[in-house]
Parts: sequence; C-alpha cells; structure tokens
Amino acid sequence: MGLSDTDRLFNRQRALHEILGGDLVADVILWRRKNITLAILLVALAAWIVFERSGYTLLSLVSNVLLLLMVILYLWAKSAAILNRPAPPLPELYLSEEMVNEVATFIRTNANYVLSVSQDIALGKNSRLFLKVAACLWFISVVGGLTDFLTLTYASLFIILTVPALYERYENFIDRYILMGYRKSIQLYVKINEEYIRKVQNWVLEKKKLS
Repeated sequence: MGLSDTDRLFNRQRALHEILGGDLVADVILWRRKNITLAILLVALAAWIVFERSGYTLLSLVSNVLLLLMVILYLWAKSAAILNRPAPPLPELYLSEEMVNEVATFIRTNANYVLSVSQDIALGKNSRLFLKVAACLWFISVVGGLTDFLTLTYASLFIILTVPALYERYENFIDRYILMGYRKSIQLYVKINEEYIRKVQNWVLEKKKLS
C-alpha cells in the first residue's frame, strides 16, 4: 500500500528518480542500468585495491597506463605498416568549440556560485549558511582524520550507488518507520517539556519574583 505525500519524508511529492534528475545519472545511482553501475563499482574497487596494495600513486599509475597504451599503439601502427595491415582503429581526437564552451560555462557558473557563497560567509551576511558550511568542513575533517582520501572516496561512491537504490526499493517501509520514530520523539519531547522543563521554568520565574 502506497503512502500519501504527508506520510513521506519531507512531505515530498516527487519520486526519488525525479529528484535525482531523472537522467542517466539517476538511472545509474538507482541501478536502472545495472551493467553501468556494477562496472563503476568494480572499476572503483579494482582501483582502490591497486592503490592500496601496490603503493602506486594516481599520477604514477596514470603515467604508466598511458605509456603502456602509447607503446602498444605505436608498435601496432608500425607492424601494420610493415605487414600492410590496417592501422589501429582510433576515434577522432578532437574537442569541438561547442563542447569547450559548455564546459567553460559550467565551470564559470559553479565557480561564481562558490565565490558568492564564500563572500557572503566572509562578510557575515548569512549566519545559517556559515554554520552549515562550518559543520560540513568539521565533519570532513573528522572523517578525513579517521581514514585516507582514497578509502573515503571509494566508501562515498559505494554509499551513493547503494543507499538510494535500497531506499527506493524499501521506500514505504523506511518512510513509515522513520516518520513513526519522529512522531514518537515529538510526543516524548512534549511530555518531557510539560512534566519537567515547564516546571523548572515556572520554578525559576517564581524565584525571580521572590528575589
């Protein structure tokens, strides 16, 4: 049985797939394209194992892979010319002006947004945003102190590619019990407030009047 909008987390009216954008990224995160999602997880796991066990850094690994690829393509092309065989089937390596402009616009828009937010925080214009950013940076600092960047990256990717999909599959069950717990906590707070906090407040007021 489905839940009404008021019985969903944050009273949301849209499906999770739509909230995530409804495009290829949402399909991958929610395992609508299982082959791509599984490939990303396996490649990330393989990269994590290589970096953790071999002692390679990202720069050294990329350099070695590119060197190996260039040697293979070079020898292939030379042997093909000698044996009168077709050259390696390489795609056309070309960046169109439209593609470059789109990437530049995306970077400029997001960079300007980050700079605008940073300026508002630095000038004290948005205290709530300052607290949010400070809390996020503090959390990242704590987590970063407990693990290395590579492990944190893989763990974050694993969470992104599993938690939303599990939530979508068991959405009604999760929403029902989280909201049930939230309502019970509200009831408990009201009860504590009426029985204890309000009595303490009244006692403090009485003391102030007597003094």
